[in-house]
Amino acid sequence: MEQLHYHNDAGTLIVSHRKAQSHHMPVSHFHSTYEIFYLMSGQREFFIQDRTIVVNEGDMVIVSPNILHRTTDAARTEHERFIVNIHPSSMAMAPGNGQDVLLPLLSEAYVIVRSTLHERQIIDELVRTIQQEIREQKQGFEFYALTLAQQLLIRCCRHAGQGSAEPLVAPSPMHERISEIVRYINNHYMEELSLQRIADHFFVSPYYLSRTFKEATGFTFVEYLNSVRIKEAKQLLEHSSMKVGSIARKVGFGSVTHFGRVFKEITGYVPLHYRKVK
Repeated sequence: MEQLHYHNDAGTLIVSHRKAQSHHMPVSHFHSTYEIFYLMSGQREFFIQDRTIVVNEGDMVIVSPNILHRTTDAARTEHERFIVNIHPSSMAMAPGNGQDVLLPLLSEAYVIVRSTLHERQIIDELVRTIQQEIREQKQGFEFYALTLAQQLLIRCCRHAGQGSAEPLVAPSPMHERISEIVRYINNHYMEELSLQRIADHFFVSPYYLSRTFKEATGFTFVEYLNSVRIKEAKQLLEHSSMKVGSIARKVGFGSVTHFGRVFKEITGYVPLHYRKVK
């Protein structure tokens, strides 16, 4: 297994390169950064927001901040992927002077680019240079790596702006069915939900729902429901003055203690951490 990982102190730039037989993202995966995911070889199934897509060699996915996502093994488990996370504060996002090329990132939960051979050569060179800068860490390496990552973003947004992206097709009818269930959870997470209640609503058995939900999304039902609730709670903590107890109830937790425990398990922090950094 080959890997490279860099995470600056501010959390505004994260670079990760990994070549492995098999790897799953953490139990919950949402963050305050834009994520550039480039699959250098192999194949992965990528669950984003409410659907599962197959990502092939040469594909690049940009995920917007606070969008729940996770990759799982596809038919071929061997793969090599490169990931860069950039905080919006480190990006030139204001319209004008050509910067409006990045506007697709502001209006979409994710952007998927399937590159031509010529584009891949350019992307591969940018990726190699970023890796070299992170490994050598010469003066100004972080700023240089950031400018290269922004070039990756620009190339992806140009492609998205051309409107030539292929339509996304679910890997199977089962995945499409789970997408319906995920959208229901995303819209009703604040209600009292359970595996049995969702199974009854969609006329399937709890066993079937539990098994296929995990297969399609990479999450167990409870992991996903908790992740959606905590993601929404984090947004409220950062952007509202609601009390923690009120937020816990609003996102569907009956107990503030349980909310606090799950919040820390998923984010690594107690809820008030996000109120302090507001």
